[in-house]
Amino acid sequence: MTFNVPMSKHIQGGIFFLLFLGGTVPASVQLPDSLTAEGIPALSAALKAEAGSYMEFRGALFQGWHPERREMLLCTRFADTLQLHEVRMPGGARRQLTFTPEPVGGACWQPRQARYILFTQDAAGGEFNQFYRLDPGAGRITLLTDGKSRNGSPCFMRDGSLLAYTSTRRNGKDGDLYAMDPANPATDRMLCELPGGGWHVADWSRDGSRLLLLEYLSANQSRVYLFDRASGVRTLLTPDGREPVAYGGAKFSRDGKSVFLSADRDSEFTRLMRMDLETRKPVPFGPQIPWDVEAFELSPDGRLIACVTNEDGASRLRLLDADSGRERRRPELPLGVLSQLAWHENSRDLAFSLSSARSPLDVYSVDVRRGALTRWTESETGGMDTAGFSEPELIRLKSFDGLTISGFLYRPDPRKFPGKRPVIVSLHGGPEGQSRPTFQGRYNYYLNELGVALFYPNIRGSSGYGKRFLALDNGFLREDSVRDAGAVLDWIPTDPGLDAGRVAVMGGSYGGYMTLACMTHYGDRLRCGIDSVGISNFLSFLKNTQDYRRDLRRVEYGDERDPAMAEFLQRISPLTNAAKISKPLFVVQGKNDPRVPVTEAEQMVKAIRDRNGAVWYLMAKDEGHGFKKKKNADFQFLAAIQFFLTYLLESKA
Repeated sequence: MTFNVPMSKHIQGGIFFLLFLGGTVPASVQLPDSLTAEGIPALSAALKAEAGSYMEFRGALFQGWHPERREMLLCTRFADTLQLHEVRMPGGARRQLTFTPEPVGGACWQPRQARYILFTQDAAGGEFNQFYRLDPGAGRITLLTDGKSRNGSPCFMRDGSLLAYTSTRRNGKDGDLYAMDPANPATDRMLCELPGGGWHVADWSRDGSRLLLLEYLSANQSRVYLFDRASGVRTLLTPDGREPVAYGGAKFSRDGKSVFLSADRDSEFTRLMRMDLETRKPVPFGPQIPWDVEAFELSPDGRLIACVTNEDGASRLRLLDADSGRERRRPELPLGVLSQLAWHENSRDLAFSLSSARSPLDVYSVDVRRGALTRWTESETGGMDTAGFSEPELIRLKSFDGLTISGFLYRPDPRKFPGKRPVIVSLHGGPEGQSRPTFQGRYNYYLNELGVALFYPNIRGSSGYGKRFLALDNGFLREDSVRDAGAVLDWIPTDPGLDAGRVAVMGGSYGGYMTLACMTHYGDRLRCGIDSVGISNFLSFLKNTQDYRRDLRRVEYGDERDPAMAEFLQRISPLTNAAKISKPLFVVQGKNDPRVPVTEAEQMVKAIRDRNGAVWYLMAKDEGHGFKKKKNADFQFLAAIQFFLTYLLESKA
């Protein structure tokens, strides 16, 4: 189905230029075979040409150090999907190691001997991850798991002889503990049954006799267990107290007599703690910082702890003495968001990936003795100079009940785009996610070419602002987060640079639900919205999401087996209120989504169509919870541009 849509001045100019050269008006963008598009008009090749550079950004995600050499593994994309590469020196060539049609999820060298590489991969976005062994010399790939279950949290013993991991192999729901020697898959065996789907292997003791296990119950509650291999006994180290506690990580100390933890125990924020395994009393460790410690790693020699704090969305790297807790000289890093923190076996080089507003995700390392920062990769930016890309502005505002919420606002260049600018409000997923000042990638097209401002609010329920803030949207409080989005829409007219008459919302996953909810509550203040893999009905979502996730989601959204909660969830669901959606909607979905099933999108699209509403629908047959393959993501992006050109930027009749 197609219909006539207005063209931007840029696209008109592109067509004029082609005609001037004696060419012909270009044909439409071809729909990939993997996609089903309904209600979306033909997308011109001129639009693709104009936006082409913005679709060629790349990034590099650190995966692991070589155990002996100063070399590393990383994931990057040179074709359609993220694949595994090897880099042998800073600035060196990325030597591709895998060439599979599906993206690689994660990878590492076997510790000590480096005889093989272990990597994870799913099929068509289904998130039922499998483990594979890559023998680099022969280029041979061997499937290590059963090809059907969901396998996760691989963790090697220090000598590389055993891999511990979790798997739903037994019943499709519970994440039991397994171990194998990947060099000999026949050694695979279950170590113990673990009830529930939130289990994670955190660490091995240095002698390989014990394991630390994390049990995730919700964003606000988790537990840490000690597992003894010889006896098979699992011991709870962190019994529940008066208030729930969230533990983010756990590592054995050098002597194995204590455990380092990150937890919000007796604190609003997650902080480092140390627990003596004899007394089992965790005590704060290191400087106390009023922000979340979101990651930490103990050096292989056990002498230093590297930790990352999340300070108003930006990352700060700190180094602590593992015995005293005293902070060493802090490495100076570019302002941005840091991930994938990992020590080299030499206990001197510390690697991570870093993204900022003007730099895509790239890999760096710090020499902790000298404090020297080394950049290992410099990813492509489509030939564009990113130095002029918009930097985020931190905005704070009051919500309906006086609660302070915040967000990051990216403004177009006022010299190129004077006057009040249209706004896209982008709502993050989770709900426990957080919008942070990272590289905007292809979304820079909206800023640089269309003159649209981007606002990323962190409404209640977002992580990074304390555990009470995190819990303010749970259960019957769900629509308070929607009211926060309404407060953002109330704030927009107060900013002299923003056009309150041209506002759109978009979001993915929980952000997709928020988009739909905003369309039902605040349609009079919106032009349009894009919902990607969003929940349309909480009851059908909880019924159809994968078994291993259901109980975890009930803690956040509410237990639908309670009649009062079921009535509430039904009443607030966007599908129930679809008749209130009066503005155009674009729905994007992956057919194999294990989290938010495709039926959530289908029933929402049908409800809009039954009322003769304006709805575009894009579904990928080979994707899951979001589009990871370039050809699919490119078409989605071009369709989104056209959607905003049609419904956000054009003047009202």
